[in-house]
Amino acid sequence: DIVSDLCAGLVGGLGVVGAANLGTDAAVFEAVHGSAPDIAGRNIANPTALLLSAVLMLHHIDEGAAALRIMDALARVLSAGQVRTRDLRGSATTTEFADAICRML
Repeated sequence: DIVSDLCAGLVGGLGVVGAANLGTDAAVFEAVHGSAPDIAGRNIANPTALLLSAVLMLHHIDEGAAALRIMDALARVLSAGQVRTRDLRGSATTTEFADAICRML
């Protein structure tokens, strides 16, 4: 857990990293940052970590094409730089960021 947290710092921090916990009979996918109760219900969370967790899950269940579509949409939104949440030095809400990704799908 400590090593994964340190590695998350290399790519932007815990807020943008998904995780997979894989066992022989089960798999659990999650946003590394946890639940962030301090911003719950405020529409300011960055959904990137959750989306990346979903991408990991899709790859795990052999839905790679869907995973790649989401990754591509996310990359295009982030690269354009026009819709960014507060943690990425922007002003977009969670909804605005998610809507931008949906438009790219």
